[in-house]
Amino acid sequence: MKPNMARPSQEFSSKRHFHWTKKVGTEEDETQILKSNDEERKGNASRSQVAIQTPKKKLSAVAVARLRSVLTSFRKNQSNIPFGLGSTVVGTLFGYRRGHVHFAFQRDPNSPPAFLVELATPISGLVREMASGLVRIALECNKEKEEKKSVRLLEEPLWRTYCNGKISGFATRRECGAKEWKVLKAVEPISMGAGVLPVSGTESGAEGEIMYMRAKFERIVGSRDSEAFYMMNPDSNGTPELSVYLLRT
Repeated sequence: MKPNMARPSQEFSSKRHFHWTKKVGTEEDETQILKSNDEERKGNASRSQVAIQTPKKKLSAVAVARLRSVLTSFRKNQSNIPFGLGSTVVGTLFGYRRGHVHFAFQRDPNSPPAFLVELATPISGLVREMASGLVRIALECNKEKEEKKSVRLLEEPLWRTYCNGKISGFATRRECGAKEWKVLKAVEPISMGAGVLPVSGTESGAEGEIMYMRAKFERIVGSRDSEAFYMMNPDSNGTPELSVYLLRT
């Protein structure tokens, strides 16, 4: 005879809480009772396993969701870092007529420069090179020791400079001071062009007027030790072709 099962709320109770009465004490009935008990125990074990695994799955889903949230937040913060540059940047060459060339790359026209260097080349000499219509500027720096491996390429402080294959001294990374920022703000509305900025009487001196050239550049990242910037010309009518290469060797 089949046993009287306990209510569902008592399914996890021990065996002594299950009561049944045997009216006919046959071997077949005893076998049936033992079989029913075994099936009941297996069912309880299976339900317990599901009850244990379900919270783990939920916890795993929560952990994955939190990780995705952190990664999304990290990407958003990365986009606000001044060194972050996209595939297209704004490049500006400027300097006093009798002074040295300054070169700046910005993520957009109103953002601080992610890369600003002062070349030893006088701007008058660069203007003469541009008259040929083709200018290649290569900036090279040396790899440092292992402990300095994390330095970004755009953060390197000192560069050897080559202009159209000829060595032109060294370039030094600069912070954007008040004078440099004033020039960049003055040319902010200009998407592409070259000219001379008017200077006040107090600023004009032995160095003369401020000359500038501004354009958009396509940025190509070869590796963590090499980047290239190619000036984008809507039309090539008399516009010099300018490329800048950054190499860490």
